[in-house]
Amino acid sequence: MGAMNKFEAGICATQDSVLELRVELVDSEPAIWRRFEGRGSLALSQVHQVLQAAFGWKDAHLHRFVTCDPFAPLLPVDGEFLEVPQWLPRQWCEEPGDRPEEDCSLDQLLALGSGGAFYEYDFGDSWLHRLELVSRRPEEKDSLPTRLIDGVRRGPLEDSGGFPGYEEIMAALADHLH
Repeated sequence: MGAMNKFEAGICATQDSVLELRVELVDSEPAIWRRFEGRGSLALSQVHQVLQAAFGWKDAHLHRFVTCDPFAPLLPVDGEFLEVPQWLPRQWCEEPGDRPEEDCSLDQLLALGSGGAFYEYDFGDSWLHRLELVSRRPEEKDSLPTRLIDGVRRGPLEDSGGFPGYEEIMAALADHLH
């Protein structure tokens, strides 16, 4: 709850920096990841668009940002399970822990997550990405809003059934007799 108080009070990292992030699909073996630079002031709705392009998806499914692994077991605090905040497109905010992604910057999310956060795309296939802050530098006058630096392996195909389905597709493509 302390992290939400900091956010709601507006106490966060400065907005005039360029962040280098490493974004990896959780549980991908071998790893599927991207490294990019982006302005800390980017709204999470803009970060969503960057991640869609970086992983080759078509923005055909719901998504959310959270500060901690949404699939990790929750531990009670003083005997109660705290509501975990999530950032979604404004039109999908319905629960008490829902926050509009348009109102939160990348810098703010990472400050709340102690330098890391998670992005989930397609709640059926559940493509969970871990966002890790690699470095921060001052924004230069002519800095691009975002820039892809590196990455390995293509992003999984849309609607492939999560990692089990994607692995079946990849095995079938590798089998010349299939």
